[in-house]
Amino acid sequence: QVQLVESGGGLVQAGGSLRLSCAASGSGFSINVMGWFRQAPGKQRELVAHITTGGSTNYADSVKGRFTISRDNAKNTVYLQMNSLKPEDTATYYCNVLPLGKWGWGQGTQVTVSS
Repeated sequence: QVQLVESGGGLVQAGGSLRLSCAASGSGFSINVMGWFRQAPGKQRELVAHITTGGSTNYADSVKGRFTISRDNAKNTVYLQMNSLKPEDTATYYCNVLPLGKWGWGQGTQVTVSS
């Protein structure tokens, strides 16, 4: 069973940047599409970005142009570079494989953006 460990969150002012990391234990990382999700209090978890095995990326409209997803298959790690952060980006961020259901969720990493 692959385990996911997210890190890199924190408190940042609006306009600031953070880089999130998600390390996957076990095998199979390189052959899977990986996504970053977020969940704000009282809201459903949403997909914000994903990256294919070949490096193609896709973003939610709300983060397009501000967030960049990348991966390092040698390190079994996926990253999310977040720039120009807004208060509405405040959430717990998670990574997971796509389609969902193959792996469990990690503990997530909290991102708080102050205005």
